[in-house]
Amino acid sequence: MSDKIINDGGLVIRHDLIELVEHWAIALSGLLLLVTGIFELPMANRYYITSLPGLSWSGDFITSLYIHYAASVVFIAAAVFHLLYHGILGEGGMIPRRGDFKASIEVMKSFFGKGEEPPFHKYLPEQRLAYVGMAFIIAMLILSGLVKTYKNLYAPDMSLTLVLWATWVHNVFFMIFIMAFVSHIGAILLKPNQPMIRGIFTGTVRLDYARHRHPLWIKEMGPVDEVKKEPGPAREVKMEPGPVDEVKEEIGEDPPLPIVSDAAGKEEEQKEKE
Repeated sequence: MSDKIINDGGLVIRHDLIELVEHWAIALSGLLLLVTGIFELPMANRYYITSLPGLSWSGDFITSLYIHYAASVVFIAAAVFHLLYHGILGEGGMIPRRGDFKASIEVMKSFFGKGEEPPFHKYLPEQRLAYVGMAFIIAMLILSGLVKTYKNLYAPDMSLTLVLWATWVHNVFFMIFIMAFVSHIGAILLKPNQPMIRGIFTGTVRLDYARHRHPLWIKEMGPVDEVKKEPGPAREVKMEPGPVDEVKEEIGEDPPLPIVSDAAGKEEEQKEKE
């Protein structure tokens, strides 16, 4: 985890490069799995998708199946890496906590102007709940997909009952995955959540947003670092020898008496006698 406050840019690092790669690998491969899964129904020819530029292959079941397999390899690899990597690091920020369901209701109420949001950690309570729900959906898709793939490649005579169960599970969770995907996009587009869109692409969010909505997360990272200037070594000033004008201030001394000539003094005395 590389959460860090960047004061100079007014940003907070929310996701590191590995997390961004994980997210986009699962998102893009999952989207490709959805599209190729629809093409296998078949729907491409029925709805003239094959007439679109670059999608002429969509009407070929085998081509769509191979692309589906290739996308599933990326999808499964990213999901397994995610579990192992974050499990080894002991990161449990996305694991639901007690009170998350109640807090999620309060958050949704605040979207409609009823009440205020409580202070949050790095992740919102509904994000933690959605994470577990999505993890279960992905797990069921992977398990049922592996059964179907094993049947197609290695065991054509597999038990029909097992194949039917795997097909039903795969199709049902395929539809649930579509709804979850749409819900995920819809949630991120809500006005209070829009500042998080930046994090999906750059890994950072604004510091003012994080302080306002995720104060507990900011507190976990410790005090905000301030830019400090290290004192440098004392500078030694050398004075070159030369004429120096001295200015002397005499404080507390009587001012000098005016100088009066003798002639002026005798004239004054003569006037006084007269």
